Amino acid sequence: MSRIIVVVPCYNEAARLDAGRFRRLAAAHDDLQFLFVNDGSADATLRLVEDLRRSDPARFAVCDLATNQGKAEAVRRGFLEAFQSKPRYVAFWDADLATPLEAIQSFAAVLDARPQIEIVLGTRIPLLGRAIRRAPRRRWLGRVFSAVASRMLGLAIYDTQCGAKMFRVSDQIQTLFEHPFSTRWIFDVEILARLIRLRRTSGDRPAGEAIYEMPLELWEEKGGSKLKGRDFAKAVFELAVIWRKNLVALPRPTPPRTSGAADVVPLAPAGQATETVSSRDAA
Repeated sequence: MSRIIVVVPCYNEAARLDAGRFRRLAAAHDDLQFLFVNDGSADATLRLVEDLRRSDPARFAVCDLATNQGKAEAVRRGFLEAFQSKPRYVAFWDADLATPLEAIQSFAAVLDARPQIEIVLGTRIPLLGRAIRRAPRRRWLGRVFSAVASRMLGLAIYDTQCGAKMFRVSDQIQTLFEHPFSTRWIFDVEILARLIRLRRTSGDRPAGEAIYEMPLELWEEKGGSKLKGRDFAKAVFELAVIWRKNLVALPRPTPPRTSGAADVVPLAPAGQATETVSSRDAA
């Protein structure tokens, strides 16, 4: 049984999906499995991921959606299938590997070390000593969107839309994926809104105490992105839909804890100093 299952949504990714990199990492980690969700691709994506599956069925699996459903539904369907295998952690990772696969183990290390954390969010903070290569316009639009989303959620999140996130498998986390998302692209925000609603209505500890922002060492924007500039306006409108469906009628939150639960504390390799960056300050 794999300890970590990484869901990789794929739509027309034949030209960008680097099968060799997936093979090398899978060979190095016996506790890791990749589940590729082919989202009705019209190119050779299905053939490529099926070749991976046939080469090592223990490390690679395929979920084939006959028609294009959008990234949100592809991720959700992948998670539902992954949950059936009862792994400890499930992640989703963009197929273009803008976030290197090697970061998977760092995400898992946070969940191993901090049992109160339920979700690790990849965060593209351009700190000194890190290589975050992103077009200035997309970086600016991303910061504006994250600021608006943070305001709506009531959580000071620096980066809501990075395509690398890992979840501790629990009954509560599985509940977040039971029903289709309201949006095709900003489902990341909807996952957090659902967690806030679930925890606040159940009287559980605040959602912010269950979320960890992981500053990435390396992130490189890839060509061929399917997200266009006009989608930014649609995303802002969809925020209102998420707020109305998940947060508008919630009781007021309890006062925030003072323990600094929203702080970003990267795990440093042995012999290196650990940097501490507050997501509130970075935002």
